[in-house]
Amino acid sequence: MANWQFARSITSMRLMAELAESHGLGLADSLRDTGVAATDLDNPEAVISAHQELQMIRNLVDGLGDVPGLGLEAGARYHFTSFGALGFALVSSPTLRDALDVALGYFKLTFAFTEFQVSDAGDETLIRVDDAGLPMELRRFILERDMRALVTVQQDLFPGVEILRRATFSFADPGYGHLYEDVLSVRPEFEARCNLAVLDRGQLLMPLPQANPLAQKVAIEQCRQMLDVRMARTRFSATVRDLLAQELGQQGEMEAVASALNTSVRTLRRRLAQEGTGYRELRDEVRQTLAAELLGHSYLSVAQIADRLGYAEPTSFINACKRWYGLTPLRFRRQATGKAAPSGVLRAGH
Repeated sequence: MANWQFARSITSMRLMAELAESHGLGLADSLRDTGVAATDLDNPEAVISAHQELQMIRNLVDGLGDVPGLGLEAGARYHFTSFGALGFALVSSPTLRDALDVALGYFKLTFAFTEFQVSDAGDETLIRVDDAGLPMELRRFILERDMRALVTVQQDLFPGVEILRRATFSFADPGYGHLYEDVLSVRPEFEARCNLAVLDRGQLLMPLPQANPLAQKVAIEQCRQMLDVRMARTRFSATVRDLLAQELGQQGEMEAVASALNTSVRTLRRRLAQEGTGYRELRDEVRQTLAAELLGHSYLSVAQIADRLGYAEPTSFINACKRWYGLTPLRFRRQATGKAAPSGVLRAGH
């Protein structure tokens, strides 16, 4: 499964709802098809699935897609206090480099849909921002949001210090590069080979003004407990996902999965509902993840992939790909591999 498919706090959806309302998009529109009620946004203990938040992002992009730098605006709202105990573990770290390690260690307490891969090289620290598996039409918003959130938290932890040296994005220049320069303090490179943030390592190793070993120890323990609770809530869903990813569940038969779990269909539905999800949603998540892997890393035809994912006909799979990624399977494969597939491999989905 993709690394971003973890349960998360509802705080991120509340921040995006506030952003949407500031641009005239009401709650009913921003929460459409998410399964989240307006009253849920005021519950700090509420936990939602990645796909519920992803649907909200889709609603914002659909309703406010003409707003330049919408993702950058969103990222400006993600202050360290938004991350709860994790935020306090970050601010009390000895250095920003240590804070970065804490964030990576408790990645599933963040709101990220990208994955940060960190390496040190000389006097620089490189953060490769991986957007694998995300719907193509939502990637720019998510990359803008996650990259700006990184800078927002850095500025919270170490005000007045410029740490970002360079930034690159894999997508084309959206036409408002000056907005990136205003908020990132660097002019990014577009249509690059990867999404990358290059940081000044010397600045990262400077002591943080609010470093406090005892406070950090307490905050990290809270992070551990919170992650344990959250993982326990979603353990049954994870088991169902695993079964769906196996041959047994490929045809999407709820009865077969319930039987494998020695339970009834009714109990299966009830336990998934308790974890804030449903069978169809999980099946769609698994299909989406496997589709990205098979299109990007195999030479199976679209018809063969459709059959493997349990679709009765290739057309249904093609329509699902358009819904997930805004692309046909052929176009997704070309973008994922950077080249066309060998002649004769793809016989549908163009």
